[in-house]
Amino acid sequence: MKAFLKWALFVLLLYVVQTSLLPLIAFHGASADFLLLFAVSFGFIRGMRLGVLAGFLAGLLQDLLSGTFLGMNTLTKMLAGLIAGALSDRVFKEQMFLPVVSSVIAAVANYFLLAVLMLLLGYRFNLLENAEYILLPLIVYQLVFSYPVHKLTRQVNEWAAQEGK
Repeated sequence: MKAFLKWALFVLLLYVVQTSLLPLIAFHGASADFLLLFAVSFGFIRGMRLGVLAGFLAGLLQDLLSGTFLGMNTLTKMLAGLIAGALSDRVFKEQMFLPVVSSVIAAVANYFLLAVLMLLLGYRFNLLENAEYILLPLIVYQLVFSYPVHKLTRQVNEWAAQEGK
């Protein structure tokens, strides 16, 4: 139970930093998505089942606290945790480039999945122009913050694992 509380506190801290400090350095409203980075890192570290659960809970937290459409972030973060967790057995987890490359792929997939969902809901926007102003800065932010978030996730994982011993 203490391990769950540590994880919950860590995810809440990531969300608070994402929503309070990152808007100060946002470019055209785009900034890093720490909860997406967490879902990917957690999936790589803990596997598919826990990656899906972490992505689901992180996305649900973001949906409930941000006031957006309920389920959109839940779905995308859950899929990110699922894919990262499914690949966790096939990759060398200690490699530095793994969280960096996977964060870019996850950010692009997250962007296009959210865009498709928005289009299906009836919102109209120019996908390519929006990609220029939102997706490109998002990729840069994800590149900058992916390794620090991955490293923090690994440290919290080790900290929570020590509690179980």
